[in-house]
Amino acid sequence: MSSMVQSVDWLAIAPPTVTAVAGLVVLVADLFLGDGRKALLGWISVAGLAASALLLLPLLDGDHATFCLSGDTGLCSYTADRFTLVIQLLVLGGALLAALLSVTALKDADKGLPEGEYWFLLLSSAAGAALLPASRDLATLVVALEVASLPAFALVGIKHGDRKSSEAALKFFLSSVTATAVSLMGVSFVYATTGTLYLTRIADRIQHVDGQFHTLAQAGVVLTLVGFAFKTAAVPFHFWVPDTYVGAPLPIAAYLSVVGKAVGFSGLILVTVVAFPSYADVWGPALAALAALTMTVGNVGALRQRATRAYSAVRLLAWSSVGQAGYLLVPIASAAYSKDAEKAIGSTVAYALMYAAVNLGAFAVAALVARTSPRNRISDYRGLYARSPLSALLLGFFLLCLAGLPPGIIGLFAKVTVFSAAVDAGLGWLAVIMAVNVVIALFYYLQWTTLLFRSPEGETERHRVPAPLTAALALTAVLAIALSGAPQLILRFSATTLF
Repeated sequence: MSSMVQSVDWLAIAPPTVTAVAGLVVLVADLFLGDGRKALLGWISVAGLAASALLLLPLLDGDHATFCLSGDTGLCSYTADRFTLVIQLLVLGGALLAALLSVTALKDADKGLPEGEYWFLLLSSAAGAALLPASRDLATLVVALEVASLPAFALVGIKHGDRKSSEAALKFFLSSVTATAVSLMGVSFVYATTGTLYLTRIADRIQHVDGQFHTLAQAGVVLTLVGFAFKTAAVPFHFWVPDTYVGAPLPIAAYLSVVGKAVGFSGLILVTVVAFPSYADVWGPALAALAALTMTVGNVGALRQRATRAYSAVRLLAWSSVGQAGYLLVPIASAAYSKDAEKAIGSTVAYALMYAAVNLGAFAVAALVARTSPRNRISDYRGLYARSPLSALLLGFFLLCLAGLPPGIIGLFAKVTVFSAAVDAGLGWLAVIMAVNVVIALFYYLQWTTLLFRSPEGETERHRVPAPLTAALALTAVLAIALSGAPQLILRFSATTLF
């Protein structure tokens, strides 16, 4: 029977599976560990995420697929190809760095955060995020999206008795649920018109839909994209971002800024380029308009942040992440007009890898400053060089990478790659808007960078950097510096990623 499922390739599904198993181990261990030994849960989680990332190495020898129809081995629900492995590396690496930040944050909270629940939710979300890029049917795609999202709602609101945290979680939850409902309606429309959920089969059948169902198919395509546009924080689905980042524990804000985006963009790539290539005339202009709107609104929002406002540093990073999402959308929109869609998608993946490394590094320094300045204002970073020279140099370097200025060569390289994708696709107007936005972003990134090296106000208090935070800073710094020395590596690594 064609409905029967073949045997499971355990090696292919090992990365998300090990992450999920680590979550279950943490949940059970939490029942037996006393309060004095709860820190062990964090190190179990870090080890689980590191093991999951290492399990990507055996999969580099070729494509692996499982959960295939026995009648047609070309139709599989899970495929571990080059695209999948690159995104899984980004997701698991981002989750690992967020976990290292969390070890210090939970210790500083002094039992203010429930450790067992925290680690279980983080690992559950990471497992869903690792599953999503391997999904090759709409059902698995939506399930993976929700497995990644639902624990994130709880993590945002995990600060007991904190009104900002509760408000952020509620706003995040309600807007996400609405987007998911709209997306599910779109999936049902696509299934009604094609009779299948497999992405490659949808791509074949949706081209031959009866004329009377053509409008229904178009509506299905647009509505399906809405859920993924929300996850990418594209305007106008971005309004939850600033309050959510401020209300969440700082490591969770870092996690959402990188892993949350990876989930959204990988899903968006799969449904557009793989499932709906024949509807490029529908999603291409829509994503191009979204890209222009998103980068502009994000950068203007970051520009308007006042240095003395509480949590202005986190808010600036939040609005900056919205602006960066606009840049990430440019190559996906370009894929609709380009003859080489894989090259365009490779530009998005390359930019995402760069953004993940330097943005997590910026959040790591923000977590360090928050230990002595809990309100995390931009003005709190004045004279950081006098208090912690290495941290100031690293944050300055990360901000220059995000701005695309030397010595942050990797940021400049990634922006040029995205810019060339738009030009090659004939989207000159979008390239011009991107250039204008890069100039706008330069102002607030440089303004923050110069503040680090000004004379401090009052007494200078040295920052003591805990070991987990030191490890997170070191990892992000090594990645960013190494890639700035050899930026071609990241493009080569992300090239020909799609199937």
